[in-house]
Amino acid sequence: MDKTIKSTLTSISEFYDQRQVGNVGPLGFRRSTNLKILLNCLNRLIEEQIIIPDISTFLDLGCADGRVNVFLSYLMKISIGIELDEWTLDEYQPLKDKLDIKLKNAGLIAPPKNIHLFQGDAIRDEIYHTIGNQTGCLFEDIDIFYTYLMLNAEIAELIVKKAKKGAVFMIYGLDRIMPHYNGLQLIKSLSPLEGILAMYRK
Repeated sequence: MDKTIKSTLTSISEFYDQRQVGNVGPLGFRRSTNLKILLNCLNRLIEEQIIIPDISTFLDLGCADGRVNVFLSYLMKISIGIELDEWTLDEYQPLKDKLDIKLKNAGLIAPPKNIHLFQGDAIRDEIYHTIGNQTGCLFEDIDIFYTYLMLNAEIAELIVKKAKKGAVFMIYGLDRIMPHYNGLQLIKSLSPLEGILAMYRK
């Protein structure tokens, strides 16, 4: 990974990880990916060609404030997110505006223009028609699907039915017990990466 991109991703992970959500307080039902952990996974994911920089397409099913989309946008051809709760998705732009200032002041790289976030239900066909119309990227074009322990079985079923062969399903938040999904194969050599990220391939 390019040193400037790595420095940028480190700064982004610090920015968002200071704003972690989950487990306690009024927003305890939400969960936020720890981007520092995800950063530690990147070299291996690139080495194993799970991520092919500037070629891979990415979809976060339950993107919340879009932090994973922003983080991975530097490595993706397109970074798409879907969030059911409109008020949660509304947090994206104010946070990104603050991040843009932080990166500019540090002489780091601003997020690419390849981030596209949508409000809707990730397991219903309607949202994918909207995504296709607005981005030109169809469900069957996606290389990497991602979620943080949200509707795993339903998403796995959708991937089995509609995704292209070879597509990867990443689940953040898994540890010792790896669920089995008919039609998806656990990538055992990589799961759980950093003790928390499980990967399945169609």
